[in-house]
Amino acid sequence: MKHLEESDVGISFYISQLPGFRGILKQRYCDFIVNEVDSDGNVVHLTSLDAPPESTEKNETKISDQSNKGYASEIELFRSLAGDSDAECLKGLIDQVASGIEDGVSPIVLSPSSDKSHRTAVHNFFKENLKFLVTDTIDGPDASSKCIRVRLNSGRSHNNGRNSRKRKDRHDKPFDSRGSDNWSEHVGKFLRFHLYKENKDTQEAIGLIGKMLGIQPRSFGFAGTKDKRSVSTQRVTVFKQHANRLAALNERLIGIKVGDFCHVREGLVLGQLLGNRFTITLRGVVADSEETIKASADALGRLGFINYFGLQRFGSGSVPTHLIGAALLRGEWETAVSLILDPREGERDAIRKAREYYKESDDIEGTLRQFPRHLVAERAILQCLKKYPGNYLQALKAIPRTLRMMYVHSYQSYLWNHAASMRVQKYGTKQVVLGDLVYCKGDNAEKVTRVVNSEFDDDGCSDAFDSSHFDEISETDLPEERNDPVKALDAEDLLTGNYTIDDVVLPLPGSRAIYPTNDIAQVYHDFAKKDAISLTESVHSVKEFSITNMTGGFRRVFQKPIDFEWELLTYAEGNIPLAETDWDKITKSKPLNIIGGEDLRNGNEKENSFQCKKQSESFEHNVNLSTDNNEPNGVTEIGLPQVEPQFESGAPEAQRALKLSFTLPASCYATMAIRELLKTSTSVAFQKTLNTLS
Repeated sequence: MKHLEESDVGISFYISQLPGFRGILKQRYCDFIVNEVDSDGNVVHLTSLDAPPESTEKNETKISDQSNKGYASEIELFRSLAGDSDAECLKGLIDQVASGIEDGVSPIVLSPSSDKSHRTAVHNFFKENLKFLVTDTIDGPDASSKCIRVRLNSGRSHNNGRNSRKRKDRHDKPFDSRGSDNWSEHVGKFLRFHLYKENKDTQEAIGLIGKMLGIQPRSFGFAGTKDKRSVSTQRVTVFKQHANRLAALNERLIGIKVGDFCHVREGLVLGQLLGNRFTITLRGVVADSEETIKASADALGRLGFINYFGLQRFGSGSVPTHLIGAALLRGEWETAVSLILDPREGERDAIRKAREYYKESDDIEGTLRQFPRHLVAERAILQCLKKYPGNYLQALKAIPRTLRMMYVHSYQSYLWNHAASMRVQKYGTKQVVLGDLVYCKGDNAEKVTRVVNSEFDDDGCSDAFDSSHFDEISETDLPEERNDPVKALDAEDLLTGNYTIDDVVLPLPGSRAIYPTNDIAQVYHDFAKKDAISLTESVHSVKEFSITNMTGGFRRVFQKPIDFEWELLTYAEGNIPLAETDWDKITKSKPLNIIGGEDLRNGNEKENSFQCKKQSESFEHNVNLSTDNNEPNGVTEIGLPQVEPQFESGAPEAQRALKLSFTLPASCYATMAIRELLKTSTSVAFQKTLNTLS
């Protein structure tokens, strides 16, 4: 299958009639800066790496005091119970704890014993005499013996009972130190911090931090995954950890920093954000005139963009996720499994060969050895088929729920995009029409709707997902019900003028969705019918893969960027940053710009500091727009603009860049705003061609 084009998923129109221009999106990852906007509307920044004084908490002090008091008598008592060898091991462990290097203290394993009563006596010894240490039992060198393992008490229970088997299976693997039983009641159980990362996705960064702390990723919480090919800052919470432990990691972390620590009562969960603040730099800008750029930027701020689900929603591979979703809705389990497992274009050779190997051999074990861990969906399916051969439905259910539901949600988005394009094509972008859906105005205040994923996930791929076809998706896009009632506009509404084009919404199909009372409703059914799918009844009884059992939701058709700013820059070298990151601000390192070969690092800092040629405008400024486009209703169909070479002939070595800053709700894609501005495709393949030409 060919790579996905925008028109394949219903992305076909623009709002403005202005010509586009050439610009490269994400030529460098620092050209795409994302700062989360929290639930209170605050833009999240990394401002400090220091742990607050209160991070030295009661639990650490307690252990330190206990360890420093000396345990000569206890060690001698233990020697009489367990012998010289084990006593010396215990002494070494206590010395490590007393030295204050709690993070590096490793468990000790005592000599094997087949005498259960002796092992019980050893366990009781630690419970009575050395309460800052805990013990558990692991398998010995032979079937008849067991060993007692001794470790620093991280506050976890002894896990007797239902978790004891898991404990034994862990052997000497790192523990998940989730905190302390002695945690102060006056300190929130969750440490919240700001995570700054460069060119890494959220799960990758959290996985690395968790590994360095010796805790599992499930101890962390966050509001949403951020773009991989970007510089981003977001909030993260972790259960019962000390700020000084995380702050100490900054010296060892590469491309990741943590800071702005505080303790809170509740951990973050997916969707707890209002949106994101973007700072996007488009490089290699070429237009037929400078006025074209100015007019286009102004129009984006005033008119906004069609609020399409971006290509990221449908995966980056040659097998679009909405096709897998369609197979699930039809109940074609084997087809869905094949679409996920079969060879596809554009993958690395090793993965392509592994897929081909399975298709030819059906060797599950051999294929699992070849599949990398990030192919979570594929691995889950194969592991289940190994246990239940031929049970394709069971295999699909083995995929993590968030991921498998992405397939069905992707199909909802596919229908929504086509309906939005038809609404724009038929009725334009200027005014509401009879039968349009809107949120009712009145006493019900509008609430944030998190029906879809956020643009901050553009290039981010969680390790929980299969990055071969979920390159740029989010974990935050499970539809949520909105309390505001939706109505279809009638003739009286049109006369009163209470509603404008900005109020128009369209449904994502589901059991509680209502449809426009004009002919746009038929678009949903027509496209679904082409895929042999009914939106009103299910052909199978699996509820999670049935569109009639999904709640559905509503999404605004048009979106305007908030607090929109832009500036036109001139730069001479492509490797020079043109926007300041949070880390730049902390280190007082300003973005450099080299004009005429002068490097700021070689002096003349005052004269040359950030010597970009700026021509700043805001969207409030009035720019006279002229166009000879004859499209009706202000609708422009997709097409690549024809542009002339550089418009500044005096300095062929200099290039233009357009820097944009704006905020979007968590339900919007920044790439769709950029598409409206440039009038070019946002596909990875197209952007790569621009990079090669630059």
